[in-house]
Amino acid sequence: MAGDMRTPPWLSAGGSINEHGPGLLMRGWLVIELLLLFVGLPLALKHAVHIERMPLFMVLQPVLLAFVVFLLWDRWFLLRRELVKGFGVMDLLSILAIFAIAGGMVAVYMAQEMPERFLAFPRQRYETYERVMILYPLVSVLTQELVYRTFFFHRYGPLFGTWRWPMILTNGMLFGFAHIVFDNHVAIIGTGLVGTLLAYRYATTRSFWAVFIEHTLWGWLVFTVGLNKYFFTGISNMPAWDRMNEWIEIIERQLGI
Repeated sequence: MAGDMRTPPWLSAGGSINEHGPGLLMRGWLVIELLLLFVGLPLALKHAVHIERMPLFMVLQPVLLAFVVFLLWDRWFLLRRELVKGFGVMDLLSILAIFAIAGGMVAVYMAQEMPERFLAFPRQRYETYERVMILYPLVSVLTQELVYRTFFFHRYGPLFGTWRWPMILTNGMLFGFAHIVFDNHVAIIGTGLVGTLLAYRYATTRSFWAVFIEHTLWGWLVFTVGLNKYFFTGISNMPAWDRMNEWIEIIERQLGI
């Protein structure tokens, strides 16, 4: 069994352990499964939110948790191994440098082109903003990264073998596509670009914590500089800030805070 603990020879998650590569029929099923889960499911979520008028959080969180349960049930995946894998100082510097440069450019653009939105959230609703900064990584980033990086790389790595960039680009595009529920190009394109960056980071480090930190930074930026309006579904007629407050209250009730 010692050999089973080795990292698979293809692109995989940090918690993946060695297994026999899937046969032709299994590969065919994995392609179908990938399309159902990462194309069909986002379309179904969009229908549930915009046609059935269901709150996004109440629909999305059970779905993400189901992914995590399925991942933990897989005997070829070890959560402990996934979570203990760290990353180097150079990776951290890369995360911070890219965020400082690209994030700084986004902040400057918002300050110049949309000054009425820039820093409006922390200025006008600081207590809610503070709660978002704390809860967002725990409630949103944690499950998103377990699904879109850990689960995706573990489950579909055999389809890509050692072809790193096809997998990175596929993962990034599907991450962007998942945001069609917000029904605007800013959310889809923006998350597609960030998703590609996160996929690259995970492919090179196989570290959950590297992408957790990087994803958190970009999410904090969205809420801080005024891009958060693009990440609401608009199913309520309340002002954007009230919708944000409603979302946070739902999260706090779920966590018992």
